[in-house]
Amino acid sequence: MARFDLTDFEWSVIQPLLPNKPRGVPRVDDRRVLNGIFWRLRTGAPWADIPARYGPYTTCVNRFNRWRKAGVLDYLLEAVSEAYDGDIQMIDSSSIRVHQPAANGKKKDIRSRCMGRSRGGLTTKIHALVDAMGLPIVLKLTEGQAHDGQSAKDMFDTVRAGNILLADRAYDSNALRERLAERGAWGNIRAMPHRIDPPVFSHWLYKQRNAVERFFNKLKHFRAVATRYDKRDDNYLASVKLASLRIWLRFNESVT
Repeated sequence: MARFDLTDFEWSVIQPLLPNKPRGVPRVDDRRVLNGIFWRLRTGAPWADIPARYGPYTTCVNRFNRWRKAGVLDYLLEAVSEAYDGDIQMIDSSSIRVHQPAANGKKKDIRSRCMGRSRGGLTTKIHALVDAMGLPIVLKLTEGQAHDGQSAKDMFDTVRAGNILLADRAYDSNALRERLAERGAWGNIRAMPHRIDPPVFSHWLYKQRNAVERFFNKLKHFRAVATRYDKRDDNYLASVKLASLRIWLRFNESVT
């Protein structure tokens, strides 16, 4: 088994979730193709450099694109992440540098591909809602200069009554706190310095927020995520979700 290949445990979880094709020409071995996709994801190498042991690189590219369009990659992460611990959830974001080849194209198309200009050049921001163990529940992309609090408006469907949301001061707003209260949840959010009457805040609970920081550290071990090489935002988000799937699988394997 090569270094970045799926373990038997990981494959035992993924295999039943893949689409069946009882008719027609059988697909090339799914495990071999997925290993090729994960090799590229982990190393950040171009698709054409995928080792020959994984078969033709075009098979890996085509399978990745076809499954992304069909929603298979979304379904894999959703199925595995159903076991999340919802009592405490936390949210944060991380800016990713866009590699020069991914930034090629018309300037008017840059924003539509979730790329934004900053001092360091073009960046994309990954927003992640994770559970108490730092395992991802909801992921999305925005332009690098997007405001965290505004971008998070549609990310709280998993927050239920009795849950606690941990967030830094970028998410401090009355609107967000009210939205959480309507759900019966409480936001332990660090207040902005200018607040005259800061809401109740637990420093002890807030210390647990480092789980979301650790998630981003693990995510950036995948070099095709740590730097954005994909021109298309849907391809890049699919890569982020595949890397997140692997983080879930490794955690589950470690506790079994």
